[in-house]
Amino acid sequence: MAISAHPVTEPIAHHGEGPAWHPRWGGLRWVDMLAGDLLALDAQGRVRRRHAGSLAAVIRPRAGGGFLVAAERELLLADADDLHAPLRSLGEAWQDPSVRMNEGGCDPDGRFYIGSMAWDETPGKGSLYVAAPGGSLTVVLSGVGISNGLDFSPSGDRAYYADTLTGRVDVLDYDREHGLTARRPFVTVDRGKPDGLTVDAEGGVWVALFDGGAVHRYAPDGTLDAVVELPVRKVTAVTFGGDGLDRLFITTSAVGVDRAEQPLAGALFAADPGVRGRPVLETTL
Repeated sequence: MAISAHPVTEPIAHHGEGPAWHPRWGGLRWVDMLAGDLLALDAQGRVRRRHAGSLAAVIRPRAGGGFLVAAERELLLADADDLHAPLRSLGEAWQDPSVRMNEGGCDPDGRFYIGSMAWDETPGKGSLYVAAPGGSLTVVLSGVGISNGLDFSPSGDRAYYADTLTGRVDVLDYDREHGLTARRPFVTVDRGKPDGLTVDAEGGVWVALFDGGAVHRYAPDGTLDAVVELPVRKVTAVTFGGDGLDRLFITTSAVGVDRAEQPLAGALFAADPGVRGRPVLETTL
């Protein structure tokens, strides 16, 4: 099934990423990652911007109110939902300046996971971590190239995860006691590279295709059953939003792009996918 997408904003991000919709926020938030900025879209289509630091990799809501931002090498917490609420650091996670945080997400029990990658994209230098209540990080997966999309099945017993350099989306088992285990291939992407992803209410896995100019939906058995085509090649991440969680929001990048050829690179797009998403998982940090 082919699905069309349309721009919601002008090309306002250099490298859009990490989107999430939450009703407390009154709409969508995402990041302009390499600018270190947080972006917010309200119900009237207006975009607000807030600078958070040298890099902003992902934004997620906190269960008790406020939000979390993954920065270059630290997690930042806001205690209020206002986009401009003060941010406090949980401390530097590592000292190696060649490695930075990238995409992340929460599990059904509120734990926050954050991935990393080398600035120069050296294979194997990244990891996937889980944050303890105080913010310290424990390695879940090592030897990662570019740690990217992470989301969970509606039942909460499976997680889908993309290491972009593998060209593959993997599936893992999940339970509260053991966390993520039994990593195995789910699908191999046949255009571009897998970037951010989200799972809908029916268990379909929507994968942004970086350098692929599209979003793919894979059924729980791995069958490709829907394609969202975009007029830009560097598609970075996806999430469901809107009051009914029935709109698919898609972030894009303008890094290294000739804007004469792709004038909408860096815009936020939306599509009507014909299926609903699920509320974004919140962190208990």
